[in-house]
Amino acid sequence: MGQSNSKNQMALARIVRKPEVLITLGFSRSTLFNRIDAGLCPPSIPLGGRAVGWLESEIQTVLSALVSGMSPDDIKELVTKLVKDRTAKGSAFNG
Repeated sequence: MGQSNSKNQMALARIVRKPEVLITLGFSRSTLFNRIDAGLCPPSIPLGGRAVGWLESEIQTVLSALVSGMSPDDIKELVTKLVKDRTAKGSAFNG
């Protein structure tokens, strides 16, 4: 039953492209990539060819953390968990 829920969650996931991420977070392109390198934003997901995107839910979670005043160390932990959960959900979806 848990696997079915994971499949449903992945089916409902929305991918957003870089322009929308930049607008949502209010960052410049260089700030976005600096924050990804620092572990303060989740990395993009390859979509094929040169196209990449981000899970909207992850971007919204990071935005909420920023708005709530979460410390950079706490945001790094949050981003690590988001990426770990993404990988686990993807495995459940494929398995």
